[in-house]
This record gives sequence, structure tokens and C-alpha cells, in this order.
Amino acid sequence: VQLQASGGGLMQPGGSLRLSCAASVASGASFRNYVMTWFRQAPGKEREFVSAINRGSSPFYADSVKGRFTISRDNAKNTMYLQMNSLKPEDTAVYYCAASRQVIMSSYFRSDSYDYWGPGTQVTVSS
Repeated sequence: VQLQASGGGLMQPGGSLRLSCAASVASGASFRNYVMTWFRQAPGKEREFVSAINRGSSPFYADSVKGRFTISRDNAKNTMYLQMNSLKPEDTAVYYCAASRQVIMSSYFRSDSYDYWGPGTQVTVSS
């Protein structure tokens, strides 16, 4: 599967952005069979888990974004979304989407659990 994230940009603190991750799935495969996840990486920091959505569309969030970010997926459009509200300067990072058919729930937060990655989109929160 090939992934392409979009929707990043510059936003003031307290603002909102919506990221999209469009997937191109090989013939015979189905987007709905993938666990889809967002990670982010700030300058000088390790890549960190943000949010995941499983095959049943159940969401999972890092504590740092819980209550502010909402993950969703549209299987008909092969697309995952991340609605980010109440943005903070510490949300500034490159955001990556990732996919896996094999990952189990206890490993959703591990970046090495994912087979497919998109190139990332920059989110900058600054006044």
C-alpha cells in the first residue's frame, strides 16, 4: 500500500487543522483490513505515537492529544483523517501516517509495528 499525507500547514495556537492520509491499495487487498496510525516527529526528538484507528474503526490516542484530536477513516475513499483542535506549539512536528495488517493492539504505539509509511506533512503551531 502507498500512503500520502496532506493537510499540514501553519496555524496559531488554539486553531484547528485536518490531516488526510490517502491510501493506494494493491489489487486484491482492502483498505479496511489495515490498522491506520498517525505518528509525529518534532525536531531533535524521536518519532512518537499520536493516534490509531483499527479495522473496526475504534480509535486510540496518546495522552498528549486525547480530547483535542479525533481520528477517523472512510473505507470507501481509502482515506484516514486526523482532526486536530486546540492546537498547541508542542504539536509542531512532521506528521506521518502508517499502515499495517499485522499489528496487534498492544503494539499500536510502536513505530516498528508498521510496514507502510507515507512521506509526512509538516504541522507548525506558532503565533
